[in-house]
Amino acid sequence: MISENFSRSEFACKCGCGFNAVDKELVYVLEKARFKFNSPVTINSACRCDSHNKKVGGTDGSKHKLGIAADIVVKNTKPMEVYSFLCTCAGDKYGIGSYDNFTHIDVRQDKARW
Repeated sequence: MISENFSRSEFACKCGCGFNAVDKELVYVLEKARFKFNSPVTINSACRCDSHNKKVGGTDGSKHKLGIAADIVVKNTKPMEVYSFLCTCAGDKYGIGSYDNFTHIDVRQDKARW
């Protein structure tokens, strides 16, 4: 376990290559979401090697390739609710995106929203 609620393996690249970098700030933000919603946070995708990123249609500049991003689902919580909470926490930094079935969060130092 790298925190109270997350293990390193949850962040690993899904292709099995072994890439499993975990950014401490990202884990901190995910723990805040876990606490806020008092519900499990599932990581659908975090680290991605270049090959896997291409396979899943990720961009060349994907923050997943740097180990600073995660696509998450919070149990019993709509992605837009998670998005709104993360935006409130982030201020003028982080990349946060709301999709139909998940929320993206990355801990870049500039602000991006979609």
